[in-house]
Amino acid sequence: MSADDDDITEELLADAAKLTGLSLELLGLDPHPDDMTAEQRLQFDSEDLAEMAAVTPGERTKAVSQTRLLAGLLWNSSGILIGQLFRDLGTLSNLEAVTPSDIAGTSVLSSLPPQFAAGYDAKFTQKFIAVAADVTASLVRGWTAPGCLAAELAVRCLLDQAELTEDIYELDLPEDWRARVEDVLLDGADSEALYEDADGGSPAGHVNDGMLDFEHWFTPFTPGDAVPPYACS
Repeated sequence: MSADDDDITEELLADAAKLTGLSLELLGLDPHPDDMTAEQRLQFDSEDLAEMAAVTPGERTKAVSQTRLLAGLLWNSSGILIGQLFRDLGTLSNLEAVTPSDIAGTSVLSSLPPQFAAGYDAKFTQKFIAVAADVTASLVRGWTAPGCLAAELAVRCLLDQAELTEDIYELDLPEDWRARVEDVLLDGADSEALYEDADGGSPAGHVNDGMLDFEHWFTPFTPGDAVPPYACS
């Protein structure tokens, strides 16, 4: 690990405290039985509690450090995501017409389902920025499930950015961290079907096929789901 790698690790560990909307436990850190209340211990069977208690102090310290690093990475990546979306918006605003090849050269929009690339124009990007900013704000105010398909896609773009940073700096993160985080942030999400169907047809057999249509990406899943007003316009 280079000096620069050391610098970003320390920066991300410091940023971890800013991610107040998700606890380390939600990010995959197993609590120690001694740190639980009696009521919390009732949620686990005796074998799980014994396994948690058997973790050595060294292993526990490493697990805490890795999970804090993940928390800081998500915070850091959320800022990068919004900055790059504004950069993509600037690029598209200078084009008379948007083509799939234009989208392929963008920083964030290129991570969206490619079969809809022709629709990722400046207006779409403005609405997507509003949704992405709301999603990243949930990392601070308290996590709430995405209220529309575009919000689910913004979460996936956020995790893509986190993976990119992880690869560049070879960060020491928890094993299978992305799968764990997706289980929390995208529980029951429909948007994965759009990536399984890159040819542009309707995902076969999917319960909510209609809601996967491009025209519904900013439509709230239910009347109680919050979507930024600008994105609904």
